Amino acid sequence: MNEILQQLLNGIIIGSSYALLAVGLTLIFGIMRIVNFAHGEFYMIGGVLCFYLVQTLHLNYFAALVLAVVLAMALGAVLERSILRWLKDASIDSTIIVTIGLSVFIQNVTLLGMGPVPRSIPTPFGNTPIVVGGLTFTAIQIFVLAVTALVIVGFHVLLQHTFLGKAMRATFSEKDAARLVGIDTDRIAGITFVLGSGMAALAGALLGSIYLVYPSMGAIAVLKAFIIVIMGGMGNIMGAIAGGLLLGVAEGFVSGFVSSDYSEAIGFFIVIAVLLFKPQGLFGRKGQV
Repeated sequence: MNEILQQLLNGIIIGSSYALLAVGLTLIFGIMRIVNFAHGEFYMIGGVLCFYLVQTLHLNYFAALVLAVVLAMALGAVLERSILRWLKDASIDSTIIVTIGLSVFIQNVTLLGMGPVPRSIPTPFGNTPIVVGGLTFTAIQIFVLAVTALVIVGFHVLLQHTFLGKAMRATFSEKDAARLVGIDTDRIAGITFVLGSGMAALAGALLGSIYLVYPSMGAIAVLKAFIIVIMGGMGNIMGAIAGGLLLGVAEGFVSGFVSSDYSEAIGFFIVIAVLLFKPQGLFGRKGQV
């Protein structure tokens, strides 16, 4: 039983960061109608920036974490303003090609800058295991879980109880109607892209603090984000959160009870099963965009 609970805890910790990544992707698709294959590169940028800010500039880890997210959001604002805003009326095919190109460009620039060797982000937590009730975890794992939970709750409050959140939900649901009532949908799209980029960067910096950071880490991250979005239901924010947790727990159980070699593949098996039996996603509705 302890082993089951241990893998459940590990999965929830990883899955909470997956949820951050997927929520950002869901928002960008829902509001901008852009299939953003460069989303994983913001995940990578968050981890890489956090590493360099701590290791090279010797910033405090917590300050570096915040600054890495802010810098990734600033990059997101520049890319949205200079490139993606011009694609608002383009076809899905065009946006896919452009975002794949952005992904390749950002990944290779990072590769030239830091090389292919994975790096470990120095943290103030140490690696001393904490044992409570037979469950083993580390301080950085608890920190990651706490931060992601706070961000998800804060984002929910933003969406439900602020004017910006209501404008985002209106644009998400029906862009033309939102324009008719005076909402600047271009501005909302820009804010959404910046927020989504920041959430991806935060996920990368947090998981990079547990594991390693390297230039190609965004490639598998964006695949997992798409798996989660499809699993939860396209355009369903709560589905993205639940799907992220579900994928993290599934990976934890497969890694713990089968083999870590299969943990990366389990998401693909899950999404195939979901598409076969519930094409609209586990939490989606028929006809939902």
